[in-house]
Amino acid sequence: MIFSLVCIMITITWIVLGTSLTKLHPFLVLFTAALFLSLLLGLSPMESLSLIQVGFGKIIEKIGILIVFGTVIGIAMEESGATLSIAHRVLKTMNRLPLPYAISSIGYLVSIPVFCDAAFVILSQLNKTLSQQTKTPLVGLTVALSTGLFAPHVLVPPTPGPLAAAANLELENLVLLIGMGAVVAFILILVGGRYGQYLTQKYPYEEIVHETIESRKKEEKMPSFFKAVLPLLVPIVLMCLGSMIKLLPENLLGLDWLLFVTQPTIALGIGMLFSFSLVKFQRKKFLNDAVKRGIEQAAPILIITGMGGALGGIIQTIPLKDYAEWISSTDNLGILIPFLIAALLKTAQGSSTIAIITTSSLIFPILPLLGLDSEMGKVWAIMSLGVGSMTVSHANDSYFWIVTQMSGMDIKTAYKTHTLGTLIQGGVGLLVVWLGYWIWSMV
Repeated sequence: MIFSLVCIMITITWIVLGTSLTKLHPFLVLFTAALFLSLLLGLSPMESLSLIQVGFGKIIEKIGILIVFGTVIGIAMEESGATLSIAHRVLKTMNRLPLPYAISSIGYLVSIPVFCDAAFVILSQLNKTLSQQTKTPLVGLTVALSTGLFAPHVLVPPTPGPLAAAANLELENLVLLIGMGAVVAFILILVGGRYGQYLTQKYPYEEIVHETIESRKKEEKMPSFFKAVLPLLVPIVLMCLGSMIKLLPENLLGLDWLLFVTQPTIALGIGMLFSFSLVKFQRKKFLNDAVKRGIEQAAPILIITGMGGALGGIIQTIPLKDYAEWISSTDNLGILIPFLIAALLKTAQGSSTIAIITTSSLIFPILPLLGLDSEMGKVWAIMSLGVGSMTVSHANDSYFWIVTQMSGMDIKTAYKTHTLGTLIQGGVGLLVVWLGYWIWSMV
């Protein structure tokens, strides 16, 4: 058993060094890690190859189309101005709240369909406009936005990280994950908003020149808020309906079709169709461009996610259940393990998605020992590794550089504000998850 654990630690070390120091593509790092681990464990070359292929294929089969549909929705909302429409409505609705809280709330809604990197680029101009109009220090608004975008990105499907974790842990109830992820993420964006408000009081306001003709044109052609939110709202409603359909009689007329349209893949597909209606002109070109860019954006995620599943397949050959009874004696402390692994990987190599995929692959065999093998237990595990994957965003994270470059923030200030903000969110997130898990385990 000790030898197997040493092999896993060597593999994790290679993943960290391979992605952070050598700058190799994560696909290559995860593939060599899976192959290397299988050989260390004494598996034959052919058996190793078979396990890698099966593990890769199982993950793609489960979430491949989901990720493609999700990324296409995000691209369509980005290009049509739907994200800006949602942002403006949130600002109008929450105009009595302190501005950083409203900015964090915008991030909360926009980051569910759109990658936090792209979403920050889209909303950075809006942030600068609000800073100038209200004479509010941009540093505080920047961190409110960056933290508001970050929390849903790692906790709420259909973003790829939580979807991949659900597939790796064989979670069946995706609606449960969406609901719990939305609650935890909402708490964390309030934390980010409060921290952003503190920064607006600490840093001085500086005049900026920012508005461009392109940004004004995009605002002029924005769809209505109702139309903009449909690509998000419709899939969630359909998936929730799918959970309730199970209570209906099996001989109900049309039940098969109801079950079909409420499946996560079809529900997201219907959401994608709604996203294509966000523009009035040149819809065919818009549709084709959105699908093309969505596939291009989804492809790297799919192959990395697949290799994470392949690594998980190799780890599952280790009889951890027979030797690690001590883990089950840690009571509620077992929920810390996913967080610690994800935080280590995130801090070392920079990518939250890779941290989520790798951690979920590593912990799947020991879920029973952690008391997390039920559907709700798996959701708590994903919450734990999700907040771990936020801790912390610094110089090896592409999101860190997008935040600094798009906001005009210098590196020293970014470390003192954005990086510290993600550390605070991760710490509070761990506390929230541990407390929630403790209450759930006592019921």
